[in-house]
Amino acid sequence: MVTTIEQEGNSIVARFSGRLDTAAAVQTAQDVKPLLEAQNKEIVLDCSALEYISSSGLRIFLSVRKEAATHGSKVIVRSINADIRQVFMMTGFISLFEIQ
Repeated sequence: MVTTIEQEGNSIVARFSGRLDTAAAVQTAQDVKPLLEAQNKEIVLDCSALEYISSSGLRIFLSVRKEAATHGSKVIVRSINADIRQVFMMTGFISLFEIQ
């Protein structure tokens, strides 16, 4: 699992590549810490190279969303595959995030 974070204008883009499973979640939670401090930004979680997400990965996404709301930021989830979309639908996450 690889997570990269880049500033793009007024947006912060986090790109996830690989499998965000329980084993990878500990490191990924550390990797996304800069997103938790972003104020008045658009935070994009780019999942175009994300192959799988576990409940631990969903918790990371949820924590980013909660912190963003307290800092006036907006979270967008971009480019999820069909399998991850199904997980989002089954868990109700589809209504919690703006999906592009």
